[in-house]
Amino acid sequence: MSMNRREFMMTMAGGAIGLMTGEGLAGDAPLQGKSRVALIKSTDRASGIKRAIRLLGINPVYGKKVLLKPNFNTADPFPAATHNDTLIQLIAELKEMGATAITIAERSGPPATGDVLRQKGIYELCRQLGVGLINFEELPPEGWQKVKPPNSHWRDGFRVARPVLDAECVVSTCCLKTHGYGGVFTMSLKLSVGITHKNNMRELHSSFLSQRKMIAEINQAYSPALILLDGIEAFVDKGPMEGPKKRADVLLAGTDRIAIDAVGLAILKELGSNKEIMGKPIFAQEQIARAVELGLGVRNAAAIEIVCDDQAGREYGEKLRQILAKG
Repeated sequence: MSMNRREFMMTMAGGAIGLMTGEGLAGDAPLQGKSRVALIKSTDRASGIKRAIRLLGINPVYGKKVLLKPNFNTADPFPAATHNDTLIQLIAELKEMGATAITIAERSGPPATGDVLRQKGIYELCRQLGVGLINFEELPPEGWQKVKPPNSHWRDGFRVARPVLDAECVVSTCCLKTHGYGGVFTMSLKLSVGITHKNNMRELHSSFLSQRKMIAEINQAYSPALILLDGIEAFVDKGPMEGPKKRADVLLAGTDRIAIDAVGLAILKELGSNKEIMGKPIFAQEQIARAVELGLGVRNAAAIEIVCDDQAGREYGEKLRQILAKG
């Protein structure tokens, strides 16, 4: 785990020379010191997911066993939970990219994870697609590892599911939504709450002043090799289970949780969201600010390179560039 952490820090290190949007082709090298976020403006998950991942110009899953972490906090309809079509298309793409095995892994809450998986039809989906499934809630005590980062806001650390720590490759897929219970927003950084033990949730939910920082601190335990954000629809207020929705018709892919969430926040601002989103600069959001302090990704908007493959994407990317630049 420490080697993965060092490798992640080395990958994310570097200066920034200005935010750009433009046409990106698979195989293009990211600009020096930049973190690439692929943006596809589309309602078609099948082609959009493939295009977004290919735009990154990387293949971190080839020859590896992949642990796939979705957003199954509850079984409520998308964007409360990962759309099953997103999961199906992402699995198909990972197989095409040469992943040797894929295992979906999750811990839901507050509902029991097994109930959520059944209601979502995930047991049958895994059987049909030939992928594995781990319900973290069913892990024995030895299936958890205590993680206690230095200078953490957690009183005595938190427990992380060992399959995440032991995985050859972690791929995560998140939704685009606000969080009405203290998180403010829930995208790729907050997705990591689902790798922790349910017993940790009482402390997290009762720590209102530190909750956003504690969410960021969980992310020190691992580094996803690939992140997909499904923003075809978004909760722009309330959340995470229900709330007013707006269509963004966008899919994002990247490797940097801060960059993905920053672009996601720019989308919420462009759509028009609640005062917690609209009234605070993106990099002043506590999840983002703490993640920056911990070196988990880009330090500012200037280090984000948005890449697109058509005119619709470039036009929307330019709107987001301006929002990011203003904060």
